[in-house]
Amino acid sequence: MASNGEPQQDCLFCKIVAGEVPATLVRETDTTVAFRDINPQAPTHVLVIPKAHYPDAASLAAASPELIADVVREAGEVAALERIAVPDGGPGTGYRVVFNTGSGAGQTVFHAHAHVLGGRGLEWPPG
Repeated sequence: MASNGEPQQDCLFCKIVAGEVPATLVRETDTTVAFRDINPQAPTHVLVIPKAHYPDAASLAAASPELIADVVREAGEVAALERIAVPDGGPGTGYRVVFNTGSGAGQTVFHAHAHVLGGRGLEWPPG
């Protein structure tokens, strides 16, 4: 798996970035795309991905700290847009941001991505 940021022909998320595979977009910036998960695990389940290809969050952070910061910042923007953020202690359910790394942790697409989950109680520890 390449980690130089270049698109990968066999990567589902690279195809979404390129517009070759449809997705229900929530937000897009110059560096990120946010779209609804096709198998949601919570009432709000949005994926935030960098447009550049890195196989996981650790490789993304090592190669481009500013880009992983964009992903995390966009996760917060998605939470606000989806009305699950808790602004200044006000209403909102709260949300969780998860980066799965490796198949044993549930990563199925090896393009770094953050899951933004919310809209219901999210007990800890997760399953």
